[in-house]
Amino acid sequence: MAVQIIDPVEIGKREKARTKVFNSRKAHAWVHYYARPGDHDELHCHNADQMFMCLEGECTMSFADRGAAVLKPGMAALINGGTFYRLENTGDRPMIMMGYRTGPQDEVKTIDYVTGEDLTANGRIPVICNRHEEEAAQTSRAAQ
Repeated sequence: MAVQIIDPVEIGKREKARTKVFNSRKAHAWVHYYARPGDHDELHCHNADQMFMCLEGECTMSFADRGAAVLKPGMAALINGGTFYRLENTGDRPMIMMGYRTGPQDEVKTIDYVTGEDLTANGRIPVICNRHEEEAAQTSRAAQ
């Protein structure tokens, strides 16, 4: 079908996971869902330009230079390929975002900031972790 009408918020609430909604030879799109405040991925970049639109909740994007930007519903981030970023749910409810990237999904590389490794070459994608759980674990280890 040449035109598809979707409700990304409904898709996010139903699937509760990153969900591909479009993939062609020129571009692909998906819905991001980060359930809990503190959920985040790791600092990474892609070899393609992309855009995120915050639809629900709040997202803080952190960058390799230690800068950050907050996206609230209705705000968008336009990202050049090769720019390292990290997404974190910094709101008080689930964060739902729509993403769009140039090129087909199977040609996109995901480069880890720390290792420089192409995660997609090994069939991996950035893992969603939770900052609050990580801090609690560090505090527990320090108390031992």
